[in-house]
Amino acid sequence: MKILLVINDAPYGTEKAYNALRLAMTLQKEHTDVEVRIFLMADAVFCALPGTNTPQGYYNIERMMKSVLNRGGKVKACGTCAQARGIFDLPVLEGVERSNMSEYTQWVVESDKVINC
Repeated sequence: MKILLVINDAPYGTEKAYNALRLAMTLQKEHTDVEVRIFLMADAVFCALPGTNTPQGYYNIERMMKSVLNRGGKVKACGTCAQARGIFDLPVLEGVERSNMSEYTQWVVESDKVINC
């Protein structure tokens, strides 16, 4: 089964990205037969940036993203969204791919479930 999580919110401010990544990590841990895919849109493209420094005891989106990627998850970030926010040319976490609407559409069509976070 392929599950696509679409994240739209910034990594911090709301807990939508945090909860989406918690879901992704739990899916990978408890359902090893599930292929987890994450597409970052709008302000969620900031989740792909390295160098997050959060206070001790606070969740860290970068560590969570790396965990998903290290377990075979696939992550793509909308290039148009990154460009609109002036971060297109910044380095992203290893394993995150810059993407576009055509690839996003393809993932939607290929997925058994799409969850908008």
